[in-house]
Amino acid sequence: MNWVTRIKNVAWGILAWLAFGFAVVFTMTVALIVPGAERRQKLATWACRMTFVLPMIDVRIRGIDNLPTDNCVVVANHASYLDGVLLKGYLPWRFSFVIKGEMRDIAPAHFLLRRSGAKFVERTDIKGSTRDARHIVRAAQAGESLGFFPEGTFLEEPGVGRFRPGAFVAAIKGGMPVVPIAISGSRYMLPANHFLPKRGPLTIDILPAIAPGDPDFASSRALAEAARQRILAVLDEPDLLDQEPAGNA
Repeated sequence: MNWVTRIKNVAWGILAWLAFGFAVVFTMTVALIVPGAERRQKLATWACRMTFVLPMIDVRIRGIDNLPTDNCVVVANHASYLDGVLLKGYLPWRFSFVIKGEMRDIAPAHFLLRRSGAKFVERTDIKGSTRDARHIVRAAQAGESLGFFPEGTFLEEPGVGRFRPGAFVAAIKGGMPVVPIAISGSRYMLPANHFLPKRGPLTIDILPAIAPGDPDFASSRALAEAARQRILAVLDEPDLLDQEPAGNA
């Protein structure tokens, strides 16, 4: 890579961060002064989309007709910090995303996310995890559309790992279809342990919903694996469970 290309790449990466900074400042302002949860969520959705529009990132959405018009649970693979912003910006505003409870420890981020409709689930404290799980199930039973990254975290290594059961318990108890979503390109653009994003296309594949009448709704484990396999069928990434020792399966 010559120095001119390197400078262009660095300049674009800085532009991308400036677009994200604009979205954060705008959403923080909205969270502080705009009344009404629905209005705040719609404005936060617009700001998240601008994160990708302003630096002219090519975002492709396929299968939008697979997204039910009624409330549902969406589950997506997790490959980058970009994923949550991406889905918040390009899915309908009504989705509340479930985020790791550690974000409560960062007061500005917690305030911003909570006022933008996010929900939190504790991953380390059993008592807190149980409490948060009850809140999420009640939200599903009340008919809220929820978004999850059921792997819980992401690695620099390509692949799809084990899905945690929370999203699927909520879907079963709420009687809502599960919509698997495959995100491609975000790991390349901003992988783990990297600061400066690289330019490239992003693709959101919205896959056919798994309806409550499907046999996989018999258990959260079966439902999780069915959604995971549908995502793997679209992604050009390996199944990380195939790399686990047999005793961990």
